[in-house]
Order: sequence, then structure tokens, then C-alpha cells
Amino acid sequence: MAKGRPQLKSGKRTKKIDVRFTDDEYNLIITLEQTLGISKTELLRKRVLNNAPTVIINAKELIMSLDDIFSELGRIGNNINQLAKHANTLKLQGALSPLVAEQFNVHFHKYLQIQLQLEISLRKVIRLVGRS
Repeated sequence: MAKGRPQLKSGKRTKKIDVRFTDDEYNLIITLEQTLGISKTELLRKRVLNNAPTVIINAKELIMSLDDIFSELGRIGNNINQLAKHANTLKLQGALSPLVAEQFNVHFHKYLQIQLQLEISLRKVIRLVGRS
């Protein structure tokens, strides 16, 4: 008598989720199923579980975080403008130390590098949001 495949000791799938689709959504799933040659169940499992970290984005939390980031950038820009104005005043008075100007330039260069990294990161976030 045939025994069939051996029973799984771990990783056995016992939970079930029922999902309803519109006709268009269902037709898309059928098309993908036929194109990829895998079952609807396996297709949905792969799409949901393999892309889970990149697909689900809390838009409200993202907007609040971006708002905080841009507010902080605005404050930093204001501080830089104040420092530049003060440095120009000292320069006109002949009281600007070359060491202070050099340190300012070093810190300003670091700020520009961080701002560039932030811009790159934000572009990645925007691309991820666009996919979901």
C-alpha cells in the first residue's frame, strides 16, 4: 500500500485565510498563475511573504517622520545662515579667526554629505512607496 509523502515535522501549514477579489483582480491572479506556472496559493504566498517588508508602509508614520526631518533641516539651515552672517560681520571687523572659518567649513562639508545621504535615502523611500 502506498504511504504518500512523509509528514512534515515542522513548518506544517495549518492556518487558512479567506480572501475575496473583484473580477479584474481575480483575472489578474489567474493570468499570473498561468504565466508563472504556479498555483494561486503559492503565487499569493510568494507575493505577500517575500515582499512583506518592502510593501507595507505606514503612510501616516512616514509623513510624520518626513515632516520632522524637513523641520530639522529648516532649523539647521537657519543656524547656518546665522553663523555665516556672524562670520561675515567678524570678517568685516577683522576679528574672524582663520581657525574658526576652517572649522566651520569642515562642519559645513559634513552637513552637505549628510544632506546628500538623506536625499539618496528619501529617493529610495519614494521609490518604495511608489511600488506599494
